[in-house]
Amino acid sequence: MEAVEAFIEKQGGPDVIQWRSVTLGAPGSGEVLVRQTAVGLNYIDAYHRDGTYPVDLPGGLGLEAAGEIVAIGADVHGLKPGDRVATFGPRRTAYATARLVPAAALFKLPAAIDDETAAAALLKACTVEALVERCARVEAGWPVLVHAAAGGVGLILVQWLKAVGATVIGTVSTAAKEQAARDAGADHVIRYRDEDVAAHVREITDGQGVPVTFDGIGMATWATSLKATARRGLIVSYGNAGGPVTGVNLGILAQHGSQFVTRPTLFDYYLDPGERAAGAARVFEMLESGAVAVTIGQRYPLRDAARAHEDLEAGRTTGSTLLMP
Repeated sequence: MEAVEAFIEKQGGPDVIQWRSVTLGAPGSGEVLVRQTAVGLNYIDAYHRDGTYPVDLPGGLGLEAAGEIVAIGADVHGLKPGDRVATFGPRRTAYATARLVPAAALFKLPAAIDDETAAAALLKACTVEALVERCARVEAGWPVLVHAAAGGVGLILVQWLKAVGATVIGTVSTAAKEQAARDAGADHVIRYRDEDVAAHVREITDGQGVPVTFDGIGMATWATSLKATARRGLIVSYGNAGGPVTGVNLGILAQHGSQFVTRPTLFDYYLDPGERAAGAARVFEMLESGAVAVTIGQRYPLRDAARAHEDLEAGRTTGSTLLMP
């Protein structure tokens, strides 16, 4: 099968993304050939591209995609040509019209979940499942702070937290993003450019702070997260959109009330096949029930991935972004 795929020979700005035509052979043992119908854009793609995370070079880009199986290799069980599937990695080759994927990395899609929803949601929703239910173990009634509440992960976080009974305080940058967060169910929305976020959070929580803060921004919001989180509270630092948190003196956690901090990654929560199956089943349940709806804020042609990266990093996107092969 002929395919077009993205690759990078060096790390840097969006302009380092290149394209090439390739001929895909028959899938090997344990592999599946997938014709892709939708590719999800995630901030981790930018980290792989810009050098925040080291990667082998030259190499591909992208983790998340959905499509249809064209052919299967030997020792593949439970999948067949014609099945609709999705993946969130770890192989970084999603920016492509078709590709070979390890069968173990694929999730078979339920009939009720279309390809675009899967590509827009799988990585983000599985991230949220792991963060809320297995990392922070949020309980009903807790007030919780969500930075970047109108982003792709943020909107899913808000909905998921509401579904488990939490009170959600979200931060956003603009009026449009405030409305998006409110539409997702946020109880309180703070525009961080106009207000002191930590002070407002303390006011909302009668001075106590929140027991859990979900911080996908990183260094730019680290001090705010410390100030907004309660004594013995947990800061879940899961992203670097505002730069990685570095040079941390652990004593700062004591100064803010014996706080905890964790830096989780999705793949550490989806290593075991049983965990993967259970986590994805929970995600599909939340999507099928309507408890979580995916907002696809923008779509770009696959070859416009560089422009999509620029818009993502400039804060011009809302919700999930798709690249269309």
